Amino acid sequence: MGKLQEFEITFDSDKELYSPGESISGTVRIKLAQQLQCKAIKVNCNGFCGITSKVNDTAWSMEEQYFNSSVSVADKGTLKEGEHTFPFKFLIPETAPTSFEGNYGRIVYRVRSFIDTPRFSKDYNTEKPFYMLRLLNLNEVPDIWGTGSSAVTQQFTYMLMKTGTVVLKAQSDLKGYTPGQVIQVTASIHNQSGKKTGNMAASLMQRVTYEMKRPVHDLRTIAEVEGGVVKANKEVEWKEQLIIPPLPQSSLVGCDLIKIEYYVKVSLKSPDVMLTLPIHIGNIALDKKLRSSKRAAPPSSSAAADTPASDPIPDPSISTSATTPTLPPRPAPKPAPRPTPRPRMSSINSPSAPPADYQQGAEGGTPMNDAYPNKRQSQLVSPNAFSYAPGLFFAQNQQQNGPGPVPGGPTGATAPYPTEGAVAMPTPQILPPDYGNSSYPHEAPPSYDESCNT
Repeated sequence: MGKLQEFEITFDSDKELYSPGESISGTVRIKLAQQLQCKAIKVNCNGFCGITSKVNDTAWSMEEQYFNSSVSVADKGTLKEGEHTFPFKFLIPETAPTSFEGNYGRIVYRVRSFIDTPRFSKDYNTEKPFYMLRLLNLNEVPDIWGTGSSAVTQQFTYMLMKTGTVVLKAQSDLKGYTPGQVIQVTASIHNQSGKKTGNMAASLMQRVTYEMKRPVHDLRTIAEVEGGVVKANKEVEWKEQLIIPPLPQSSLVGCDLIKIEYYVKVSLKSPDVMLTLPIHIGNIALDKKLRSSKRAAPPSSSAAADTPASDPIPDPSISTSATTPTLPPRPAPKPAPRPTPRPRMSSINSPSAPPADYQQGAEGGTPMNDAYPNKRQSQLVSPNAFSYAPGLFFAQNQQQNGPGPVPGGPTGATAPYPTEGAVAMPTPQILPPDYGNSSYPHEAPPSYDESCNT
């Protein structure tokens, strides 16, 4: 056997599974039958990922290094015969991903030891792997709550002429599972044809993608259950269970070369109908008590949020010179009756009646007031707030002392008229002009006969 009888690595407490951030410690044990000259004894701890396009090939096309640490446990000298032990200790970085081994790639962690001997002598080395587990908490995965569901409608042809349709619907009870849990699958198959279908099946599928220039996809069936057939023009509901075996988690956080996905495939053997239900596999199961905390809080709404800042709602309780209430249309006043002429004459020619003050736009429609433009209502406005429209007047709703706020209208809604300080509405009754306060002469104008005599 030579000089070297034993050369092995042992971990403290025989531990082989570690988590990111932990330290790994152990000893290197050497047993010699004869003394051995060496230049150094080194211990190395490293972790890396390698992928290839060939099955079970270790000539990696691409590699990714996570950490690589070395320490020298013995310097140049001579090892006497017998047993020698050298302790070591390394710190595992917190970014290290979970260990993985597939057909086209691996994530490997190992501790190696080397005995460097002088020239023309044989070098010795040994290694021991260990495994990394980075826990995946399913409660932290986004959009994990609820059930997974899908549906598909497939048309097919049989007997060269007839055409049939199959409607397939399926649902899983959860979207996230841990190894050892059971997937409850419920499928509904409606065979709308004159031909019976093939057997139905539910499968747990794993798809591993190796990210190279041309990605390689490795698809495997982890578990499968099979059911019966569906007769012509029949609808069947099928319930089945799938037990999840020990599997790597869905997400390899920290690894950019390997991507793992899981889904449940529900299919019919004939015709070719299939649908998929994506799921996540983690290490910490879903906690239903945390479901309420994962729900998004309802968005806060306010009436002011729906109103642009550049177009504020006017305060109906404030009356300014620029704000004029909308008045109802009124007809042009008729000429006042001529009063009884007086006996004395006037040398001043005055008009027989004050000029008629015609309101512009009184004929042909209702005048609009620009002081109350239409406002965009907020979502909190009651339907009663739209009983009036700004700028319009309804005679059946007119009050004696002017219109007020809309009954039952919401706070903050745009009122059609001001409520305080508004000008009172005049009653639609035509009265003769009051000459007592007029700027015209107090004497009556001469009659026609008096004018002719003069």
